[in-house]
Amino acid sequence: MLEPHGIEDAFLNTLCKEEVPVSIFLVSGIKLHGVVGGFDGHIIMLKNTITQMVYKHAISTVVPSRMVHVRPEDEEA
Repeated sequence: MLEPHGIEDAFLNTLCKEEVPVSIFLVSGIKLHGVVGGFDGHIIMLKNTITQMVYKHAISTVVPSRMVHVRPEDEEA
């Protein structure tokens, strides 16, 4: 069984490692663009011309620019 943030972490790890450009929609409706530079339990570092620290509680949706295959760490062989 995955830990509570297992799929979230696997998704963000994939985006970060593969440097996939993303659009992040905030609950306020604002759309941000960039590449995930890192993350923890509370924030995502979004890199573009500048690096922004985006609080996860303000995020509605993270949309990758292309299809990504997410493999939870439990499944890696």
